[in-house]
Amino acid sequence: MPAPARHPRGEENIREAIRAEALAMGFDAVGFAAAALADTARAGLEEYIARGYHGDMGWLSETAARRGNPQILWPQARSVVVLGLNYGPSEDPLAANADPTRGAISVYAQGRDYHDTIKKRLKALARWIVARWPGELKVFVDTAPVMEKPLAQQAGLGWQGKHTNLVSLEFGSWLFLGEIYLSLDLTPDPTEADHCGSCRNCLDACPTAAFPAPYRLDARRCISYLTIEHKGPIPLEFRPLIGNRVYGCDDCLAVCPWNKFARATADPAFLPRQELTAPRLAALARLDDAAFRALFAGTAIKRIGRGRFLRNVLIAIGNVPSPDTDLVETVRRCLDDPAELVRGAAVWALSRVAPPVLLAREARNRYLREESETVRQEWDHLHCPPGAAAAECGAAPRQTSRMMRCGRPAA
Repeated sequence: MPAPARHPRGEENIREAIRAEALAMGFDAVGFAAAALADTARAGLEEYIARGYHGDMGWLSETAARRGNPQILWPQARSVVVLGLNYGPSEDPLAANADPTRGAISVYAQGRDYHDTIKKRLKALARWIVARWPGELKVFVDTAPVMEKPLAQQAGLGWQGKHTNLVSLEFGSWLFLGEIYLSLDLTPDPTEADHCGSCRNCLDACPTAAFPAPYRLDARRCISYLTIEHKGPIPLEFRPLIGNRVYGCDDCLAVCPWNKFARATADPAFLPRQELTAPRLAALARLDDAAFRALFAGTAIKRIGRGRFLRNVLIAIGNVPSPDTDLVETVRRCLDDPAELVRGAAVWALSRVAPPVLLAREARNRYLREESETVRQEWDHLHCPPGAAAAECGAAPRQTSRMMRCGRPAA
């Protein structure tokens, strides 16, 4: 291993100069960590993957070795500059859950795509560092195999709370993170202690009970995972629990008592777009591909594509307690969508909002000519929901057994 690079002007001067410049560039939190992770962090990652908590996120297991050891990711790394950007909301994020006819979008996704914003600033800081202390460095955001939150805790920016996200004494649960790996050997900042105490607000707030234990997240049950990372149909058991959340979920973040010290971001990049704060579900369900791309241009939402997003929207519509005829008709039209993921979600939504006669007619007309086995399974679920006893077959959510005898054509 090559000798660590040291600068004759003194490493403390380098650290403080980098910190000052980062803050001047608009970063809100700056800390330094050694380019190594604690054994507990690696062990936690291994257990997470072994238990299957990562769900469809195969890239987590594929990159586990690099993710758990910065020296494998980049052998020249000696220090890590961990940087945070505050995206704190000005309003209570949970207020968006109150109107079931409007979609709730996670706070972080209502402004510009944070990946682009952070990476641009990281690169600017990296150029500034190299110009003064020549050497190698690497810039990373959360698309890279980096365990950001453990590194941030080691760098003193905060601690991983019981919801597994970073909590800051100054910014609460609202920090974006980015890292610059340096070949310079700099003294790390003190690690931040855990200040959660006996509080379990975040654990109790989760609509889907996604925390099997404090500091443990089963992503397969997490609404953020289900609405963003999960590519297929959302499991039936979670659909009613999603409510009106069409992209992500802030519940566990929003109830953290440390947010009382947080402040709303003033960064233009992270201010919410008006059209993304509680948009009407009916309007979202009518988006074609061009309209979807135009509405979500420059945001993180665009990354998941129209199919997954409309799947989420239709699940949310299925949870509207008193839908009007316009909303029902919007769902019915989605039964003809070219994307099978959308059609499948439309079947479930229609079963929740349509009058029995309309649902029975659509089932008779569409089941046999539906080419997708996945969509046919959605119709089958109406005839006999998974896990139901034989006597229960023919009954579906919010509909009578009399109606659902017509829900699937007889063989």
